[in-house]
Amino acid sequence: MDITVLQKKISVFAQERDWESFHTVRNLIFALVGEVGELAESVQWLGEIDIEYLAQNPDTLKAISGEVADVFIYLVRLADIAKIDLEKVVEEKIVSNALRYTVEKSKGNAEKQ
Repeated sequence: MDITVLQKKISVFAQERDWESFHTVRNLIFALVGEVGELAESVQWLGEIDIEYLAQNPDTLKAISGEVADVFIYLVRLADIAKIDLEKVVEEKIVSNALRYTVEKSKGNAEKQ
């Protein structure tokens, strides 16, 4: 998946609807928070969910998938508007996390370090 291609598609979608003036960093962050809330709401009362549950409950998987797409779209749009190189910052964060959460200290351990 090419992030820049997605950013262009999302940008064109917004331009065609004259939504660019609404797509400020602040507004996109709030929209992203709202979509994450909707993602949480889609599983709020279901208890623990695993891949087997989702395989047996396609409507739940469809709801989660739609919300994940919304979250991703807002995140990609936010990065585009803020001029954040997503590929670069994700790579940097993976390296940073690998140094912070070494296999020796972190394997099987969910504690924050």
